[in-house]
Amino acid sequence: MNVDNGKSGGVRPRNLEQRVAEFASRAIAVCEALPAKVGAEHLQDQLFRSATSVAANYAEASAPESRKDFAHKMNVALKEIAETRMWLKIIELRNYVDGARLIPLQQETDELARIFHSSVITAKKRINGE
Repeated sequence: MNVDNGKSGGVRPRNLEQRVAEFASRAIAVCEALPAKVGAEHLQDQLFRSATSVAANYAEASAPESRKDFAHKMNVALKEIAETRMWLKIIELRNYVDGARLIPLQQETDELARIFHSSVITAKKRINGE
């Protein structure tokens, strides 16, 4: 596995950046598949914003000014992934997109959330000298 031992203080797979970008792209594809119904436009906008924000905040965390900055950006990415998970759940409950199509993206939200959470915990421990 390729790793980055940069200023973040964490060891991260280099392919995580690609994975996060692909996650945002797949979420955009779900946005494009939403029907033209009242309410769906709002879900489309919110899903688009939160999923792309995950990628943007991860990118910012990849070039942190400090460990504290890294922890903050990763925590924001974690919050955005949780928001994305909720929008996907609502889309599923409304049957706007076939549930089977959403499962892989929902699984990816869970996996990325675990990775981001772990990164935040590790960074905070290092900030506190643990």
